[in-house]
Amino acid sequence: MKLRRPTRMAERETVVALIDVTFFLLIFFMLVGRLDATAPFAVKPPVGTTGTDLPAGGITLSMSDTGALALDGAPITREALARAVTDRITKNPKVLIRINADQATELRHVLSLITQFEDLGARDVALIVTPEAP
Repeated sequence: MKLRRPTRMAERETVVALIDVTFFLLIFFMLVGRLDATAPFAVKPPVGTTGTDLPAGGITLSMSDTGALALDGAPITREALARAVTDRITKNPKVLIRINADQATELRHVLSLITQFEDLGARDVALIVTPEAP
């Protein structure tokens, strides 16, 4: 009597290892990536002698030295800015508005924005500055 061994079927390729690698890459890029909105133009904030760290969240408005505006990293006009900020304040009256203005920006432009935000109902407006070098 001749016994035959059963033929072995080829093992299926598993994608579990690839899923693990994908999750590791996802976590890596989440940790390394910048989570704050960046302006589409260069902004060099003024140097501040006093101040505290800003809390996370809120609205970030960037202003270039030429007067260009960006809301949460996307270019925006002054008219559209008023509508967008009004919508955000309506949803959350306690939303923090951060103004990241270039150090070459004239103060009158920044103050007019702060006045506009206060008229729209904003409670907290913060100016972003670079800490003074030790």
